[in-house]
Amino acid sequence: MSFISVNPDSHFPVENLPYGVFSTADNPRHRIGIAIGDQILDLSVVKHLFDGPVLQSQQNVFDEPTLNAFMGMGRPAWSEARATLQRILSSSEPVLRDNASLRARAFVPQAQATMHLPAKIGDYTDFYSSKYHAFNVGCMFRGPENALMPNCLTTITGASSVVISGTDIRRPNGQTRADETKPPVFGACKLFDFELEMAFFTGPATQMGEPIPIDKTEDYIFGMVIMNDWSVTIDHIKHSFRHRRCIESNTEQLTSQEFFARDIQKWEYVPLGPFLGKNLGTTISPWIVTMDALKPFLVPNTVQDPKPLPYISHEDPYNFDINLEVALNCPGLSKPHTITRSNFKYMYWTMKQQLAHHTITGCNINPGDLMASGTISGESPDSYGSMLELCWKGTKPIPLSNDLTRKFLQDGDECNFI
Repeated sequence: MSFISVNPDSHFPVENLPYGVFSTADNPRHRIGIAIGDQILDLSVVKHLFDGPVLQSQQNVFDEPTLNAFMGMGRPAWSEARATLQRILSSSEPVLRDNASLRARAFVPQAQATMHLPAKIGDYTDFYSSKYHAFNVGCMFRGPENALMPNCLTTITGASSVVISGTDIRRPNGQTRADETKPPVFGACKLFDFELEMAFFTGPATQMGEPIPIDKTEDYIFGMVIMNDWSVTIDHIKHSFRHRRCIESNTEQLTSQEFFARDIQKWEYVPLGPFLGKNLGTTISPWIVTMDALKPFLVPNTVQDPKPLPYISHEDPYNFDINLEVALNCPGLSKPHTITRSNFKYMYWTMKQQLAHHTITGCNINPGDLMASGTISGESPDSYGSMLELCWKGTKPIPLSNDLTRKFLQDGDECNFI
C-alpha cells in the first residue's frame, strides 16, 4: 500500500507504476515520471533515491528528456528501479512520505501535465499475428477454403509518424479503385478503419548481424503501450484513448488502436503491401506499462499447430490475459457505444516469437524501437478487432444507439479503447 491516496478504480496503483514523459506550464522541460493515482512522480527530483548497485552511478538517466537511455540499461536496471519506486512510495517508508518539501517538488497532478512521446522512436514494426484476424480477412477476399495462406502458421509477418494520444489526425488523400473496370482515381479515403492492437518498446541495443535467441528475448522487451496505426480516407477523425483496470488486479488496461484506409490499402496491397493506406500517422498512449507489472496476467500461450521452427519455439508462458474494448462516440450519441470486446490472449504469436523472428536475419534493434502486435481478433464476431471484420467488408452495418449504424469511421467519430 502506498502513502499516496489511490482511488480503487484508478488505473495507476502502486503495483502498476507506468513510465511516461511530461511537462508542465511552469516548467516546459520534458521530464521522466511514473503515474501513481492521479499524480506523477517526477523522477528527476527523486533521482538521488535510486541508490541500488545498478543505478547509484547512473542516476542522471532520470534527467533525460526521453526514456531511451533507461530502456537501454536492461532488465537489471528496470527491476531495481521498480523495487526502489515501490519502496519509496510505500506507506511504511518515511524517506518521501515524511519530507513535505521533497513531496511538494516531486509530485505533479496528472491534470496539470502535458504528456509527450515517452521515447525517441527509431524504428517501428507492425506484425500480423492474429490467426482469427488473418482468417476473417482471408475469407472476405479469398473465401474460407483459401483464407489462411500456407505460411500463416509457420512464420510471422508484419513506418509512419508516431505521435502521442490526442494529436489530431486528418483523413488523407490517395489512390483508390472502387470500379475495377476503370483506372484508379485520386481523392479522399472513404473506408477509414481502426485496428485493435498493443505494442511493446525494445530495450538494449544489439549489433547488426546478431539475432536475439528466443530464450533471451525477454531481456529486450521493456513494456507496452496503447497504439493506433492510422490507415486512411479526409478531415478530422477524433481520437482518444481511455483506460480501465485490467482484470481484477493492478495494471493499466492496454490496447493498441490501428486505423486503415481500406480502399487505398486495397488498391496498393498487391503487390506492394500497405503503404499510403497506413503511413499517415501512428498514435500511442503516453504511459508504458512494464512487463514486470504485467506478470500477474501471464497465461498459457496459444497452442500452435504445426509446431514452430526451433528459432521461434518456447514453452514458457508469454501471453497475457488483458481484456480490451472499443467504443465509438459519434455525433448523435449521448455516450460512447461499445462495438467489440476482445483480449490480448487471442494472439497466435507471442512477443518473444515476434522479436526472435524480427532479428533472425541479423536485423538490429535500438532502445525505443516500437513493435506492434497486429490486429487482435477473437473467434466470435463480438471480439473482432477491426470494423472491416465487424461489418464484414461493408455487408453488415454495425448497430449503435439511437438507430445509428456504422460500417467504417466517419468524420467526427471518436474511438475509445478501454
